[in-house]
Amino acid sequence: LTELNVLPERAPRQQIRFLPAPGDGESRVTELVATRLPVLADHPLVRGPRFRRLKIGAGHRLDVKASGVFVLGIGHGNKLLTDLYNCHLTKVYTVGGLFGKATDDFSDTGELVEKTTFDHITREKLERILAVIQGTNHKALLMHSNIDMKTQEAYELAVKGLLRPMGKSPPIITAIRCLQFTLPEFQLEIHCLHETQQYLRKIVHEIGLELKSSAVCTQVRRIRDGVFTLDDALLRTQWDLQSIRKAIGNCQLKVQTEIERTLGHQHKSLLQEKDVEMAHAVDS
Repeated sequence: LTELNVLPERAPRQQIRFLPAPGDGESRVTELVATRLPVLADHPLVRGPRFRRLKIGAGHRLDVKASGVFVLGIGHGNKLLTDLYNCHLTKVYTVGGLFGKATDDFSDTGELVEKTTFDHITREKLERILAVIQGTNHKALLMHSNIDMKTQEAYELAVKGLLRPMGKSPPIITAIRCLQFTLPEFQLEIHCLHETQQYLRKIVHEIGLELKSSAVCTQVRRIRDGVFTLDDALLRTQWDLQSIRKAIGNCQLKVQTEIERTLGHQHKSLLQEKDVEMAHAVDS
């Protein structure tokens, strides 16, 4: 707040006052002259510091065992956070795994439950399991999107990348692929909606079971949260006023564009639904 309050500020507002014209004061008729004066209410000694507190809101959370992109909103940015939440944008993670053991919380730091063999696992077998997971989740995506897939609207949504559930739904994986595979370690890239980091750790555990082995999660790192990527993120050493102002300026346009693109289409769809309902009412 101290850094904000020492920044250059805009000039005080001006007001028009009618004051006596300068003269010798001996005239019986006082002439009034319009004069522009600063509004005293804007003076720092009257209003005090411009910033006494800042409202900061958090976007999609990261638990203590996860890292990566974590979006915060400052001031008006809190409303934009709500709008972005209503857009239901995809988040992308890199998830590390380790075959050969299982723990009580699906992470490599949990209490060891069992050890298993993993020499029979190949990258081809892993990718087949990933394809099954993606296919199953694709069906769930279509079901929770509440869109008739035979319509032109569904085609246009798919082309624009707007095919997603616009309400509450279970966690949905829209894409999953293997980035690295060197037994017993592997790394996945997971695109998902409405997930938690613990859900992603459980996915790693279930992949191990499907491959007749076991697996624990070694890392969960969010590399994209909607329109925000690692390139937009600030390191802890960059948590200063200048870097934060620059980051806000760089992201402002793409945030507004995405909100207008997604919520604008959603608003249009709602209007179309109301038109159909009114048409049915008139017909009946």
